[in-house]
Amino acid sequence: MSTEIRSERITTRDIRARKGGEPIAALTAYTTPMARLLDPHVDVLLVGDSLGMVLYGMDTTLGVTLDMMIAHGRAVVRGSERACVIVDMPFGTYQESPAQAFRSAARVLAETGAAGVKLEGGSEIAETIAFLAARGIPVMAHIGLKPQAVHVAGGYRAHGRDEREAAAIRADARAIADAGAFAVVVEGTVEPLARVLTGEIAIPTIGIGASPACDGQVLVIDDLLGLFNDFTPKFVKRYAELAPTVSEAVRAYAADVRARAFPTAAHCFGAVKGKRGAPRG
Repeated sequence: MSTEIRSERITTRDIRARKGGEPIAALTAYTTPMARLLDPHVDVLLVGDSLGMVLYGMDTTLGVTLDMMIAHGRAVVRGSERACVIVDMPFGTYQESPAQAFRSAARVLAETGAAGVKLEGGSEIAETIAFLAARGIPVMAHIGLKPQAVHVAGGYRAHGRDEREAAAIRADARAIADAGAFAVVVEGTVEPLARVLTGEIAIPTIGIGASPACDGQVLVIDDLLGLFNDFTPKFVKRYAELAPTVSEAVRAYAADVRARAFPTAAHCFGAVKGKRGAPRG
C-alpha cells in the first residue's frame, strides 16, 4: 500500500471511487489550526453540526445555524490543502423543500469552498438529494442514528435492532444511493445491519458506531483526543488523553502568574535583564 501523500485536493469523485477499496479515514474538524493538523493524514474533514455540542456547549445539534456552519466550514477549508471538506447542513435548512435545500447548500459551497454537503435522512430526502445532485451539489447522506431527529427517535440509541427498523434503514440506504449521494454516514447502527447494507449499496459507507465492514470510519476529533472527561461513547477509541494534559498545563500557568514566576524578562520587550514584574501597591 502506497504511503505517498498527494498534493492535490481529494474530490467527492475520489471518495465515491473508494467503494470496496482502501478504507476512507474521516474526522470532524471545526477550526483552522485543527484542520492543519489533521489534513495530511485523513481523506475527509467533516465540519459536523456536532460543533454545537463540542464547541458551543449545546445539549443537541438543533440550535446550530447555517451561518455557524459556514463560518467553521470556511475556517476548515483555509486550514486544509488535501482532504475533501464536507459541511453539515443544520436542522431546518433543507427539510422544507428541495428548493430550500439548494439555496442553503449553494450558500455553503459558495461561501466556504467546501467540496460538498451532508444531509441527515433517508427515503424522505431522496428527492432532495436528487435535486441537489442534478444541480452540481455533491451530497453525503447520513442514516441510522440521526442526531437532528433525536427527539423523534427517542434519544441516542443503537438503531436497527428489530426487523422493522432494520428494513427501514436498508430502504433508506438504497434510496439515497439511487438518488445520487456520493457516500453515506451510517451512525449508531447495529453491526450486522451496517455490514449487510454496506454490501447492498454501490456508494461508500462511512461508519460511526456501525461496523468494521464499512468502507470508511469517522470520529469526532475531540473524542479521539480524549478532550472530554465525563463521557466516552462505546464506539470511540481514544488515541490520546489530552484533557488531563491541558488541565495540568493551565494549572501550572495560573500558579506561575500568581507567584510572579511568569512572565520573566525573557518574555518581555525591552525589559532589563534580571528584573521581574514590579510589585503592586
